[in-house]
Amino acid sequence: MLNSGYVEFWNNVFTQFDNDGKGNYTPLDHPNIDTGMGLERLACIMQGVDNLFLVDTVQNIMKKISELVGVSYGESEKTDISLRVITDHIRSVTFMIGDGVMPSNESRGYVLRRLLRRAARHGRLLGMKDSFLYKVVDTVIAENPAYPELAEKREIITKVIATEEESFGRTLDQGFALLNDIIEKSEINRISGEDAFKLNDTFGFPVDLIKEIAAERGMIVDIAGYDKLLQEQKKRAKEARKKSDTEAWLSDAVDFSGIDKTVFVGYNTLHADATVKAIVKEGEKVQFGGTGEDVIIVLDETPFYAESGGQIGDVGSIRTADAKISVVDTVKDNNGIYMHRCHIDEGTIETGAAVKAEVNRVSRFAIMRNHTAAHLLQAALRQVLGTHVEQAGQLVTDEKLRFDFTHFSALTPQELKKVEYLVNKEIAKAYPVVTKEMPIEEAKKLGAMALFGEKYGDVVRVVMAGEFSREFCGGTHMDNTAKLGLFRITSENSVAAGVRRIEAVTGWGIIELLDSYDKTMNDAMKVMKINSISKFSDALEKLAEENKAKDKEIEALTAKLSSQGVENMLSGAKQYGDVRVACSRFNGTNSQTLKTMTDTVLESAPDCVAVMFAVDGDKANISVACGKDALSHGAHAGKLIKAVAELVGGRGGGKPERAMAGVGDISKINEAMTKVGDIVTANLK
Repeated sequence: MLNSGYVEFWNNVFTQFDNDGKGNYTPLDHPNIDTGMGLERLACIMQGVDNLFLVDTVQNIMKKISELVGVSYGESEKTDISLRVITDHIRSVTFMIGDGVMPSNESRGYVLRRLLRRAARHGRLLGMKDSFLYKVVDTVIAENPAYPELAEKREIITKVIATEEESFGRTLDQGFALLNDIIEKSEINRISGEDAFKLNDTFGFPVDLIKEIAAERGMIVDIAGYDKLLQEQKKRAKEARKKSDTEAWLSDAVDFSGIDKTVFVGYNTLHADATVKAIVKEGEKVQFGGTGEDVIIVLDETPFYAESGGQIGDVGSIRTADAKISVVDTVKDNNGIYMHRCHIDEGTIETGAAVKAEVNRVSRFAIMRNHTAAHLLQAALRQVLGTHVEQAGQLVTDEKLRFDFTHFSALTPQELKKVEYLVNKEIAKAYPVVTKEMPIEEAKKLGAMALFGEKYGDVVRVVMAGEFSREFCGGTHMDNTAKLGLFRITSENSVAAGVRRIEAVTGWGIIELLDSYDKTMNDAMKVMKINSISKFSDALEKLAEENKAKDKEIEALTAKLSSQGVENMLSGAKQYGDVRVACSRFNGTNSQTLKTMTDTVLESAPDCVAVMFAVDGDKANISVACGKDALSHGAHAGKLIKAVAELVGGRGGGKPERAMAGVGDISKINEAMTKVGDIVTANLK
């Protein structure tokens, strides 16, 4: 309708029939009218502007961006595009992070990362070299007062954007350096698909930016080659997902209609009398299951906790008078149907049978200890690191807990010790762990923490460990912190930009951890032939000194052998005009030694071009060294090594005086050595 001078900003859809896809229309029991209004288009109409970016709330965000980058809207179409992109993307990423999305390399996190990087790139196109997007967050929040959760998450939103932008800036600088290097070394005015893919995949360079820079240098990009590699990567990722899906045992195709929501009684008991409502085998509902079969069993009520919120599903047993069944996992569907993944050890089970369901007590209690510890851990992290810490994911099993949280640097040993101390301090206080259901507003008044990005109903379940920890949670927990025993952090590392991960153990896990330490220590003592742990430090210090002395001896011998090898090679060099050419193969020589030999050539043979092949087991490298006099006669190591590497299925490059390359086919080295002289002379003046 735009051609007629009209813009649709509101429409009505009259929903009246059910179409079965075969041309048959059945009247609905409840016809309705679906009305949809384009709110932003309506704002344009009410404010008398012709595009969204001139609406007051959006324009205020753009003005803040213009202030930061020093470019005003309306100066040119090119800069206007960049301003619109940045404005649109900073709005989107602010809301996404507020909803709990974190930058990553997959799924929605990847969408967020691409939006941030595209906005940052357009900032660079406007002349911004430093991070600036995070400075716009306050304006976005101020212009969207209808979303108070943005103000609540202001600190984390700002930090995530600042960290991601800073990280991309470093990556972009590395990428630009590599791209310039590729362009300088190219002899055919063309960037290969492989190089373009590497720039995109490793450094996040959008391919359109690569094309733009290449065009400025009078070059083209092998887009076909790039697309081929991209499709291969997608195929590998798809196959990896398929492989992981082979472990999936729950089929979305199973029809559980007519079966009521499972009643979960597992908060208060670990066993229950129940009735089998359905049995599923190989994706199909069946009436019976027999010895040795793997099935899914649905009960009318269950004490088994279904995997949810990072807590794994319970294991245990289901029994009848003549059947013994092992429950190896429990999950639930969106309708609240609990599905017990089972192996029938003995007997036969049928739909409608009365059963006794019992959760494995040892496993459940270990899970509960770790889950309660995860709550204490989050509270301790917020005390030590700050209130920007939010849960970004967790896994609670009977063996350990894994807790992901928002933070922007590695924890120091002192911080880790302080966190660990705080958790153990609360455990020792023996606080009762109280669980209550209450209206969400009442829970918020108590200071209960919600899961970052999660949506909740009007009534929530709150788990409280004294005044120290209060969280929304549907999982199972110990009834007293003292029952956790002890808490020990086993690792801390990064899992994504702005997201750290801590793994820890409690209870019997502490004993197992100490046992593993004892075994490691005893094994080490046997190897070092000491019989007392009190002698361990002295033995290690002595061993370190011996190794240091041996390393020096090895370095001296290596240098001597390298020098000898270079002397022998140079003594057999052939004269080609004003340049000598030397070529040799060195077996049992690694890349580091090869670099040392290259240095020796450059220092001792200014009139020489040396081509050296170093073979180390099943790997091999090539080095080309051109002395300063050889350079004056046209020798160029970077060009020479490309030609030599092609003969052995390798790739490489470098500067005029020195270059390195890998070898793809070691069997071709000897033949390649016979052609080195011709290759060198072809490149001389």
